[in-house]
Amino acid sequence: MAFAQLQIVSSLADAYSKDGADALILIGNFDSVDDSALAETIQQAQITDQRVGKHPLLLKADGVPGQRLVAAPTGPLNRDFDDVRQVFDAAHAAAKVAQDAGARHPVIALNNVNITDERYQQAFLAAYLGFCQALYQPLEAREAHGEEAIEPTQNVILVGELDADWAMAVEAGKRVARDLAGTEPERMAPIKFAEYCRQAFAHTAVKVTVIDDYQQLQHEYPLLAAVGRASIAVERHRPCVIRLEYHGSKPERTVMFAGKGIVYDTGGADLKVGGHMAGMSRDKGGAAGVAGFVKTVAELQPEHLNVVAEIGAVRNSIGSDAFVADEIITGHSGKRVRIGNTDAEGRLIMADLLSHLREEAAKSDGEHELYTVATLTGHAALSKGPYSALVPNGHARRQNLAQALFDAGETYGDPTEISWSRREDFDFVKGRTLCDDLLSSNNGPSATTPRGHQFPMAFLTGVSGLDSHGIDSDHPISYIHIDIAGSGVEGGDWQHGKPTAAPVTCLAGYYLKK
Repeated sequence: MAFAQLQIVSSLADAYSKDGADALILIGNFDSVDDSALAETIQQAQITDQRVGKHPLLLKADGVPGQRLVAAPTGPLNRDFDDVRQVFDAAHAAAKVAQDAGARHPVIALNNVNITDERYQQAFLAAYLGFCQALYQPLEAREAHGEEAIEPTQNVILVGELDADWAMAVEAGKRVARDLAGTEPERMAPIKFAEYCRQAFAHTAVKVTVIDDYQQLQHEYPLLAAVGRASIAVERHRPCVIRLEYHGSKPERTVMFAGKGIVYDTGGADLKVGGHMAGMSRDKGGAAGVAGFVKTVAELQPEHLNVVAEIGAVRNSIGSDAFVADEIITGHSGKRVRIGNTDAEGRLIMADLLSHLREEAAKSDGEHELYTVATLTGHAALSKGPYSALVPNGHARRQNLAQALFDAGETYGDPTEISWSRREDFDFVKGRTLCDDLLSSNNGPSATTPRGHQFPMAFLTGVSGLDSHGIDSDHPISYIHIDIAGSGVEGGDWQHGKPTAAPVTCLAGYYLKK
């Protein structure tokens, strides 16, 4: 999987001397320009074009590689609400301008960006990742046309201070996440999702195990198997569980993930209507983000970390054997679940995965931090906008884990917002009769349900058995549910928007950057 390789140099002079350099992308605030020659070029251009310094534009500049200068403004960077994403966005906009102009080996430099400000400490990384995000093309397009034809930019020269290997490892993970999240439902059907993972982790320290025997899934992952029941008749649509394991040589902590990988969501028996099925091939964004983070782990091979991930790759199909509302299904933990709505299938997928991970963590020594990651609710997108929602349990709250992730997201340009779990959430998912222990969901849209993205975390806590590992137990386990329904694609367009690979950068910033 090719993407723009990164070289780091300390000065513009060093960058200009690099073979093949053919453009300069200057990112920042243009109230002043650090380099006198570039300042003169920009000032002269502003005489005839008032857009210069306000919009990303290509200027002809003598002395610059290829005579191409792309001035990419961030706007002001000193207001209360400014953050490093402005550097990311400026690089994103400039990348397309440079490539359309014919540049293939651009130099990226920052102008008038105060990297001593804690908000902009990762500005160089944001510039590189924004550039790569813009030029990424979907897996199907690369396979149809060839990577070099549609992703011709192969090298980036960055003027600044950045660990190039670390930055490229993060981008490698984000690329895996974008591929898995954005690819259409036949190309990335469950078994093909698993095969992509096998290829992505070939010759790495990550062990990949795939469970695709339906009888085994029914026994070990009964809620997941129920969601996939209507897909069994079509061999290529059959569900599987993908387990990814990485073990550091000197582990200090173990991080465990359950990823929602709904490769296509029809809504099941509670069928999506009115055009709402379009874009539901992206309902695997949580699983994609988990795999992407593990890819970054595989590239960096941290000594201090163990990482275990279980991904449920399932198609929520409609058919005569589809599971339906009112069914009562006993999950892996032994909890009996009454189905409230078959379009609330993602939490059922993750329930058994999380139960397996909880069981594993409870039997092991040392600290374990558990996550579910999912494109779960319209409520998260409505209430949080383009931010990943973090819903921690009591132990994660006491450990300040959610706050640490929030801080990492702010620093690395992959922001989150914290939503606290409340007693009303647990009351909402309680069983209503002696027949059932839990209700999976109500039968209305999450976006119009009070606390619509918080109560699924309560359900997942109960159905996985994590309610026995709260702060009132002898063995509390930290758990955070991450809902990326609002942050998973650019512009919130789930059919056409480019996947963002959230929360790969946030997780990498917290767990992998010392």
